[in-house]
Order: sequence, then structure tokens, then C-alpha cells
Amino acid sequence: MGRKEDNIKKATEVMHILPQIRNLCIAAHIDHGKTTLSDNLIAGAGMMSNELAGAARVLDFDEQESARGITINAASASMVHSVDGTDFLINLIDTPGHVDFGGDVTRAMRAVDGCFILACAVEGPMPQTETVVRQALKEKVKPVLFINKVDRLINELKVTPEDMLKRFEETIIKVNKLIRQFAPEEKKKEWQVSVMDGTVAFGSAYHNWGITIPYMKKSGVSMTEIFEFCNNEDQKTLAQKAPVHEVLLDMAVTKLPGPVEAQPYRIPNIWNGDLDSEIGKAMVSCDPDAELAMMITKIWMDPHAGEVAVGRIYSGSINQGESVYAIGAAKPERVQQVSMMVGGDRITVPKVVAGNIAAVTGIRSAAAGVTLSRDKDFVPFEAIRHYSDPVVTVAVEPKSMKDLPKFIDALRSLAKADASLQVTTNQETGEALLAGMGELHLEITVYRIEEEQNIKVKVSPPIVVYREGIQGSSRGHSFEGKSPNRHNRFFFEIEALPEDVVAALRSGDLGDGPVRSGDAKETGNKFGELGMDRDTMRKIYAIKGTNVLVNDTKGIQNLHETRELIIEAFNEVCVKGPIADEPVQGMYVRLVDAKLHEDAIHRGPAQTIPAVRNGIKGAMMRARTVILEPMQKAFISVPNDWLGQVTREVTTRRGIIEDMPSEGNVTTVVGVIPIAETFGFSNDIRAASQGRAVWNTENLGFEILPPQLFDKVVGEIRQRKGLKPEPNPESYYSD
Repeated sequence: MGRKEDNIKKATEVMHILPQIRNLCIAAHIDHGKTTLSDNLIAGAGMMSNELAGAARVLDFDEQESARGITINAASASMVHSVDGTDFLINLIDTPGHVDFGGDVTRAMRAVDGCFILACAVEGPMPQTETVVRQALKEKVKPVLFINKVDRLINELKVTPEDMLKRFEETIIKVNKLIRQFAPEEKKKEWQVSVMDGTVAFGSAYHNWGITIPYMKKSGVSMTEIFEFCNNEDQKTLAQKAPVHEVLLDMAVTKLPGPVEAQPYRIPNIWNGDLDSEIGKAMVSCDPDAELAMMITKIWMDPHAGEVAVGRIYSGSINQGESVYAIGAAKPERVQQVSMMVGGDRITVPKVVAGNIAAVTGIRSAAAGVTLSRDKDFVPFEAIRHYSDPVVTVAVEPKSMKDLPKFIDALRSLAKADASLQVTTNQETGEALLAGMGELHLEITVYRIEEEQNIKVKVSPPIVVYREGIQGSSRGHSFEGKSPNRHNRFFFEIEALPEDVVAALRSGDLGDGPVRSGDAKETGNKFGELGMDRDTMRKIYAIKGTNVLVNDTKGIQNLHETRELIIEAFNEVCVKGPIADEPVQGMYVRLVDAKLHEDAIHRGPAQTIPAVRNGIKGAMMRARTVILEPMQKAFISVPNDWLGQVTREVTTRRGIIEDMPSEGNVTTVVGVIPIAETFGFSNDIRAASQGRAVWNTENLGFEILPPQLFDKVVGEIRQRKGLKPEPNPESYYSD
């Protein structure tokens, strides 16, 4: 039996020994070495040859990943690692670093208990480093730190040992600052990373070596020797003395929690059911013999097996041939296959138990974020929320109408596989609007439609997704919305929500959807903790995205009978605002009075919904509605000889340069640019720097569109959507 086959056999055995399981991911800024490190860990565990490590990109098994040299999909691999004679099963997920695929990072964090945060020794923590740390800590995933590309410090930058240690210290301080900022209160101190306690490692994934203080004691290798080996270009010997896979997998086993340790504090964070119930206790204790509780975190397309659902099992087991419910689906579905994952390979097993990551086929209703259980009434896990919303849209339609049914099926599969992708379809014309995180995200999506599904499509130029927001307030000046029969009237006041409340809503900390009467007090208290009036917020009706609706009336007869209709109309406005039918964000709506017809037949949906919709839109116009445009922060490192050309590219795109730190002959331009101005930016930067610039971006949220551009942008949006040229004035909504 070969080493790989032997490891697979061991993996299927060890997965039943819960204390010997570790679920972890590797996360970092783009190009900091995640996939190279993953290869070396897999090779070290005997799942591929050492010679191919770093070049094979085992977890980048997607064609586009190989072609572009970046990770697009979160991919998992199981391997066995022995510490002091005991075998441990490591379920490893490699995650994307590019900002356009951050949704995959968010979903991966739900499946794991620990995380290797990679930081480049030369660049230090970068914007996406902060993002992945924040994502990990929100899911209560414990981080450890690997400072990669140490060889570049020594061989390229020629730093002294003292300078090298100073850089390490700066990186550790920055990461610990992020942990203090984003970790749960009870973990802020406990999860600080430290060289001395072995939660910080240094090394070179490319050259296959790494070191920690515990491994220094074990191997006898010192920092002085490391410096000498690198200086003497003898990193091959260093890789033999301190192989990166052994160092980091040792750290994973000894410093990161297993499911038995992690689930007691993770389950209350991701599940809102009764923790004292039988299933609640089973998940907290990671009971493999209890009812199945599995959350799907990834859907990918296998050319032979079709849709493969990958997720974490929190209790019970999933078995080949059994029937399970995708919670929310009408009927159970049969599990055709159960597998463990090794890159693009699925290793079929009879069953996978609690505490592990598994892949299943046959569950057509499964999608990223869906809960699987045998109990159709199981309380599903909390929705997985990404920190950023889609900001770029393209219109896509099949070139041939005969492909329309196949095209619609392809869109359905893509939407299931990628929760960051928003798909809306016109069933008559076949045109679809794809909203994604950026140009690259949509480019990859279109590629998959054409190459993987064999459907040729027409694609529109990219369209920016704007938001409508509130700049002023109509407090004290309510707007009256009248029903078509004039028998029902609703009075609304509107203002902007504070920024910290909007941030909490975006992160999901305050919930989403209609708020049940029994939960209103608790929800109101959460808003009160953020500085809003506690008593008013206890009368909350609903949350839609980052918008809030409150019933601030007193003693209105029959109002409770129209509650659902009021919420429905509020939701409609949140999706399509009055200025340009764009989504609304950060809006605080108060219903302050109402006059209702005593006969229920005269206050049905056809009367209530238009009255509420017009009342809210009129109040928005009275409060001064603005257009918000999405922004990106760009980091462009360029040799000083081409600095002028690069800064011009930024400023001509309405960009604002915030900083220009220099190191040697290279300057990094830090600027903020509207996403509407970034199309074609990559090609222009390459041309301006003769291909010498290196850059990356992060999404920065929304800012108010400059007044001088308002009419132009609104006019273009309305024309594209087939609306009349000018938005309706406030008076329109009072008729």
C-alpha cells in the first residue's frame, strides 16, 4: 500500500476519534503564499509528492485557478499527521485571497475551528489580512500566525538579524491588535499570538521550511542558523531540519482546538435554537450518535457527479443511501455518496461523523448556508453573512434561445454554489442580471457558463450597483401616505441610522426580517446598547438589510391586522428606492400615526401596501435621499521611476491619494477610488508602469456621490432601467 493510500485508510479510522480531529483553514492577503503552503502540508502528510509541492497547486484544481495563478474557490483536503505517536486527522481548507472571492472565506470559516493567518514577512499584514482575521473571529475561530517568505527578507532585502526580528515584532503587534479589536470578549486575551507560547511560526512555504520556539527546542535549530542557511542559499538543508509541514501541523494539533473543545463556545454563536434541548446538547458535545446537524458551506460542480455539497457536521453522522432534509425543502432527498475531500478528489466512505467536514451528492436542494438534518423541523444554523455586498452587475443572456432552459439551470447552480453572487432572471427574455463582488468575480462566472456549461452568452458592459441613502431627517415633519380608496392613511418619519448601527446590521448582529413580538424587547435592547432609544426600538417591526422599521404609534385600532402588509411594503422600498430603483441602506423608518377604515375589506393588500409604500418614499424625499456609490481602496506598489504615471491614473479616476510610503526604490500608492472608475484599471496600470506595478484592492463601503454627478448618474441608471428621466418629486407620493 502506497503512502497516500495508507493515509486515506488512517484518515477514515481517525475521523471517528473526536479528540484527534482538527478542522482548520489557511487565510491571507492575496499572494502571501496560502496555496503553496497548502501543497507543502499535503505533501508532508504523504498525500502528494514533495517534488510537486508548491507547483502542483493541489487545492487550486479549478481550470481558472491554474490559469490565473490565484485561488478562487475554498477547497478542502483531509490528511493524517502524527504527534508523539498519536495520529491526528487534519481537515484543511485553502481559501481565496482576492477581495472578489471573500465570500468563500466567510463560508469556510463556518466549517473550521482554527485558522492559520499568513502574513508576508516583507509586506506585513495587508487589508485582506484584516478582513480574514475579522471573519475568523466573528465565527469564533481561533487564529495562529505564520510569517511567510522570511527568505525574501534575508536574500532580497538583505536585512540584519536585528531588523528581521523587528519586522516580526511589528507584524505580531498588528495581528494582536486585530485580535483585541475583533475577538469575542472572553477570548481577546486568550487568543493573542505569541512567539514564546508557540502560536507564531516563521518560515518559507516556497522553500518548505518553518520554525517555532517549541520546534527549535525539539530540533536544536536556532534563528542564527536559519539566517546563515538562507544567506548561504542552503534552504534545502533547512527544509530537512525543520520541514514546514511538521512545524505547522504540530502547531495545529497542539495550539488549535478540536471540535470537542470548540463546539461548546461555537454552537451558541451560530445556532439560535434551544441549547438545553436534546439536539442543542448533542451539538455542544459533538455527539456522533445523535440527530444529524450539518451545515453546507460550499457547492461545487463535479463534471461526473454534478453538484457536490461540502459542509461541517456538528452532531450525528451522514450516511450513504439515507434520506435527509435540506431545511426549508418540502421533501427529503437521498444521499447518493458520502466522501472526504483531497483537493479535487473525493474519497468515498460509508459515512462521516460529527466533528468532520464531509462532501455529499444527491441533495439537489442543498446550497451554501443550508442546514441538513433528518428532522424536517430542525432549527437551521444562522445565515452566513459576508462583510461586503455585490457592487458590480452585468446583464447576461444566451446567444441562442434554444439554450434558454439550460441557461436558467446553469444560473440556478451558480447561485447555489456562490452565495456572494446575486442572480435575477427575466423568464420571458432569458436576460439575467449577475451582481458580484467585482469585475474578476463576474468574469469567472461568465467563463463557467460558457466553458463548463457550454452555453455561449452575450454580456453587457459592467454596471455599478449604487445605493440610495438618507442624508437629512423628516423627524417632526411626517409624510402622509394615502390608500387608493382614501380610507387609510399612514404617517412616516425617516432619518439616517448611525454608522455603528449600520455596521452592526450589516454584520448580522441585530438580525434580519420581521421581528416577532416576543423578540422585540431583546432586539430593542441591542439597539439601545448602540445608543438608540431603547423604548422606541422595542416597538420594532422589521429589519431589511441595513434598514429598520419601527411602529412608534399608540393605540391605533386594528393596526396589528395590517402589520404584515406594512412590512411587505417596507421591504419593497428597501429593494427599490424612489430615486433610481436602487437598493436602500441605512434607513430608519418610524410609523408615527395611522388612520384605518373600520371594515377589514377596505384595508386589504391593494389598499395598505400602496399607502405604506408611498408614505415611506415620500418621507424619504422629504428627508433628502442621496445616491451612494461603492468605493475601493487601492494599494499600488511601483518603482519610483513610474510613480508619476501611476498617481495620474489614480487621480484621473476621481481617486484620492491617502498615503505614499516608500521603501528603497519602491513606493506604495494608497488611494480611494470609486468602483465606477475602476473598469479597465488593471490594463491602464500595467501600461503606465510598463508592467512593473503590483497592486491589490479592498472594498471600502459606500460614500455619497458628488452633487455635480448626481443628475448624470441618476439619469443613466433610470434610462438603463426604462424609467422616466426624472425621479418623482415628494408631491407625487401625496396624491
